[in-house]
Amino acid sequence: MPTKLEKFQEFKQFKNAFTYLFDNYILQDKNFDLFGKWHQDYFKNNNPIVIEIGCGRGEYTVGLAERYIQKNFIGIDFKSNRMWKGAKYAIENDLNNVAFIRTRVEFLDKVFAPNEVEEIWITFPDPQIQKSRIKKRLTHPKFLELYKKFLKPNGIVHLKTDNTIFFEYTLEVLNNLGIKPLLVSFDLHKENIHPELLEVKSIQTYYEKLFSEQGYTIKYCKFQIQ
Repeated sequence: MPTKLEKFQEFKQFKNAFTYLFDNYILQDKNFDLFGKWHQDYFKNNNPIVIEIGCGRGEYTVGLAERYIQKNFIGIDFKSNRMWKGAKYAIENDLNNVAFIRTRVEFLDKVFAPNEVEEIWITFPDPQIQKSRIKKRLTHPKFLELYKKFLKPNGIVHLKTDNTIFFEYTLEVLNNLGIKPLLVSFDLHKENIHPELLEVKSIQTYYEKLFSEQGYTIKYCKFQIQ
């Protein structure tokens, strides 16, 4: 198994892997090379683009790509040594509807042009449960405003988490913004009342399996922010 550094170096050479960072990780007034051109220059089709924010090892991104070949998927994370696994798997299995980007969430409106993304998946993010870190939660209003910049009108956001505090916080944010979720589950793996939940729980990340085995319930929410 390659070392962390070897994975980092190999990731930079993968044809499906990209990096959008600057010195000291401070954003500059420069769009990513594929900004507004993902369909034309990378995927070579007009299929919907779906992104996973905080994709970790990329198993959910590639799992979705294998199941929905009529869509394009992009995994996003800050740690490329984690994404190495998903990127390598996609290359070895000829998944041409997959890409990975090493960047910060705050930079995403420089990576994707307005209306370029159809759906967002947020899977098991750091819940940032300390009150002093609320603004870092990926469903904080400032991030929802950011997502609006590149989501298509009525674009979908999916959230999966094991953390009750974070999940209830998200529902409160949506309520305060006048957003009614399209679908909510407080125990995804025990509820079968909605056919769509069967699809949502059919692909599990490493952390989802780990948390489920430890007895944590998996929560899911689907909503629109435009």
